[in-house]
Amino acid sequence: MTARIVNVTVNTTDPRALAEWWTKALGGEIIAEHGDFVFASAGPVGLGFQRVDERPASSAMHLDLGCEDRAAEVARLTALGAEHVADHEVPGVTWTIMRDPDGNLFCVSEGH
Repeated sequence: MTARIVNVTVNTTDPRALAEWWTKALGGEIIAEHGDFVFASAGPVGLGFQRVDERPASSAMHLDLGCEDRAAEVARLTALGAEHVADHEVPGVTWTIMRDPDGNLFCVSEGH
């Protein structure tokens, strides 16, 4: 038997608020809340949000979101409070780097 990813966990100073933002962004829902830990469903992999005293300066990992219309999705996420950081392109894939309201980086792409 091999291991599989069941959850991606994000460190944050406000787990509930960040979980609410990501569930709006991904069309998910908060499924459990245990004080400093909030869990959400938003597709095949769960999301966890755990309280830390200070938000880390940078993320060692980030989420990659796929969509059919990158520009429209970037606009939607920006309207929800995300920040556009940069656009990148290599043959076959174009993506946008963004920050969630807590400063965590994530990418939005199409064609990958």
